[in-house]
Amino acid sequence: MAFSWLSFLRITFLLLLIAAIAVACFTLPVEKFLKDFLLWIEQDLGPWGPLALAVAYIPLTVLAVPASVLTLGGGYLFGLPVGFVADSIGATVGAGAAFLLGRTIGRSYVISKLKDYPQFRAVAIAIQRSGFKPKEDKGLSLSWFMVSLMESLKILTLRLSVLA
Repeated sequence: MAFSWLSFLRITFLLLLIAAIAVACFTLPVEKFLKDFLLWIEQDLGPWGPLALAVAYIPLTVLAVPASVLTLGGGYLFGLPVGFVADSIGATVGAGAAFLLGRTIGRSYVISKLKDYPQFRAVAIAIQRSGFKPKEDKGLSLSWFMVSLMESLKILTLRLSVLA
């Protein structure tokens, strides 16, 4: 592989970006920002709070930021059913947005990397020809149910610990 200044600049930029994100994660009070956001939702937004919580979930999901503070805060502020629905809607829309971004923006990068691996290229061609064939597999729905159940239990545990 030949050395080029463009490759060097890209790698340098990527390393600087990773370093900046790492420094921001360890130095910025992200947890305080999220707690202040939850207080703002509770005090100022009233019945629009669950919608604001769901909308706040979207960029956190796209950026793969752990949103456990929002999950627990939503359950505490709005109760288990409303908090669960708001969190689930926000996480689902965020996952869809992340998929669409990866499918559109990241597609050329992934295709350029697939050229080196003929097995993945064959899979990509097969998917392009016939798409995904639905199976009678209940694993996906079961895993979604288990994740939802675990999130609900976290919210319920927090509510019970606060009430005790």
